[in-house]
Amino acid sequence: MWIFSLYTMVDGMFVSWGVGEHALAAVNLSMPFTSVIFTLGILLATGTSTVISIALGQKDLEKARTYFNQNICVTAAMSLILSLLVLFNLERVALFLGAYPDTLEYVKQYVGVIACFAVFFTVSYNLEVQVKANGAPQVSTIGVLSCALMNVFLDWLFVMRLGWGVWGAALATGLAQVTSTTVFVVYFLTHRERLRLGRFVPELRAYRRILPLGLSEGLSELSNGIVIFLFNLTILRVIGEDGVISYTIISYVNTLVLMTMIGTTQGIQPLVSFHLGAGERDVCHKLLRCGLGLIAVFSVLSFAIGQLGAPAVVGLFLPGERGSALFTYSVHALRQYAWVFLVMGFNVIMAGFFTAVERPFFSFPISFGRGLVLLCACLAVLPRLLGEAGVWLSPLAAELCCLVLTGLFVLCYLRSLRRETARAVRDAA
Repeated sequence: MWIFSLYTMVDGMFVSWGVGEHALAAVNLSMPFTSVIFTLGILLATGTSTVISIALGQKDLEKARTYFNQNICVTAAMSLILSLLVLFNLERVALFLGAYPDTLEYVKQYVGVIACFAVFFTVSYNLEVQVKANGAPQVSTIGVLSCALMNVFLDWLFVMRLGWGVWGAALATGLAQVTSTTVFVVYFLTHRERLRLGRFVPELRAYRRILPLGLSEGLSELSNGIVIFLFNLTILRVIGEDGVISYTIISYVNTLVLMTMIGTTQGIQPLVSFHLGAGERDVCHKLLRCGLGLIAVFSVLSFAIGQLGAPAVVGLFLPGERGSALFTYSVHALRQYAWVFLVMGFNVIMAGFFTAVERPFFSFPISFGRGLVLLCACLAVLPRLLGEAGVWLSPLAAELCCLVLTGLFVLCYLRSLRRETARAVRDAA
């Protein structure tokens, strides 16, 4: 997840250096569409990974393989449908995303190219998650690293050397996803001990389990896109077009932090589900404690970088603007926004844990609350009360409200475990 976030930031830097600030803003306006693609992939991958891990924990290898192969086919089909819908309505999509006259053509170029590669985004992500469920996390790292290196190299070639602009940046990103997909397909074709590519008997009823389990994680990713979309619209209304450029920089930093939290969460999820399937709930809780410790460390580090390193971060994207009003305002906005980094990870990891232990009725409200309901409410109210500061502090207010909800669900979960334990003792007696 770090690698993904960093090469996304590099993508933005090349666009800013090679084309200009409005092109950078156009890439940011296009990000919600990329989030929709990843949401589709995560929705199907996370739920499938959970049921696969549980099946492997129960030694049911045939069922695990069926879920694996079926999900690749379903993911590819849904991605192709999404691509066609977008390509046939490209200008409408660009305008819906908030494109203004200086960015409209840039947004159409970026979204159009990315749409052509949507199937590689979703299939690559699914295979990456299933590689970890298959017990080979190092292959996941290799696949994502190859994607990152290819994207950076092609960005340099297409944008800086060949002058292909935003279109070239999108093409670089798409071809990088083809690279990672190839790595994962080669792995599953050459390592056939557990999960393997092959024929299967469809079992579509499994999606009654898969979709609810993947919903919270899918919303966590979708929330990132929704945050960018809502912020872009609010900033254009409250601050103006230069505010979109400032938020573009902030959104890259936010993506890096959010992916750190999601990466930690996804690191423990297949392990938690495996031990749940093996009946070892105490190990599940030990893994959760490890994850919470990592989240706490990452939260403090992210906040420190957002406060102390704000000028350096902004300078990466606006190297020729040092001392300008845009540069100074971007630094100030990033420091205000960074307060949310202290809170967001705890909501993300608890939603992921509840998914891993098959408690979607706990995980879904957390993800839905922090990404949609609470954030919409805060963005609607705080800018009216606090002006521009309200825009940048809205995510913090939403995450704090959600943290209260998360705490209530933790208490409910612990209470249900005590009841289950008491029932087991009575049955044994």
